[in-house]
Amino acid sequence: MYGHQRTRQFHGRPVVEFDPDRAVRTDPQGTAWRLDAAISGPPEFPEVFERFVQTVDTTQVTTLILGFTGFDGPAAATHLLDAAERFPRLEALFLGDEPDFFCIYQTDLTPVLERFPLLERLDVRGKQGWELSPFRHAALKTLRCESCCLPSDVMRAVAASDLPGLERLDLWLGVDDGTGEVADVCDLAPVLSGERLPALRSLGLQNSALQDEIAEEVAEAAVVPRLRSLSLALGTLTDRGAEALLNGQPLDHLERLDLHHHYLSDPMMERLRVAHPTTDVDLGDAQGEFHGPFDDEAYNMVADGRDF
Repeated sequence: MYGHQRTRQFHGRPVVEFDPDRAVRTDPQGTAWRLDAAISGPPEFPEVFERFVQTVDTTQVTTLILGFTGFDGPAAATHLLDAAERFPRLEALFLGDEPDFFCIYQTDLTPVLERFPLLERLDVRGKQGWELSPFRHAALKTLRCESCCLPSDVMRAVAASDLPGLERLDLWLGVDDGTGEVADVCDLAPVLSGERLPALRSLGLQNSALQDEIAEEVAEAAVVPRLRSLSLALGTLTDRGAEALLNGQPLDHLERLDLHHHYLSDPMMERLRVAHPTTDVDLGDAQGEFHGPFDDEAYNMVADGRDF
């Protein structure tokens, strides 16, 4: 079961698919606009994007979703940056709302954060071409990075950024597929310290083949006491990682503990429920116990690991 399905609502607004062949009758400001290329044949993404900026009052657009741009790209952010001055009110942006990672092309996203100072939410999904440098953004409240193989330099850039207002951070680490340096537990240390994230209240460290190791670090992490929501979902969490959570610092202050898609035993699931009676503990999508090393098979165990 894959962890991603195309978004139906985004940033509190209903998603509307932009159709370049139909007249626009939707409120530009109250809509989460999705732009996609056709899977086969015309129109290609450049044509769809150009039609959008010509027919919609983009000065009123606050919420934008850029999905499939073609099997060979281009990166959606490239088109958006070329027309940045047309989107002065952009508050929420999703780059790569597409289930299959191999269909998503990214680029250096640092200029996106520089050109859109009002952004409160940025979701990015993908692997190929994704780059990021440390940045400062005063308005950003939600940052979500979904990857089957999150590049370590992207992880380090997030950890080194100055995000005084960030309330929610979701990071999908994925699996090392042997094609590049993938983020690991060591890269998470600055995030887990919480020093650069004073407003953080929701943290997701998900979709990882190292979920037990992450759980062991989270169990002692300085950022945890101020969280209201914690997710270690979609990965290879076993009884080892859950034991670390139970033996570490208290988690009963959490409103939600999301562990869905896991490899926990029935007794361990019961222990987690009993230990957190006032917390919404999500133990859904149980994969059954796994008794051997994940190793070369890990990519089959992570929810989105197959989509290299």
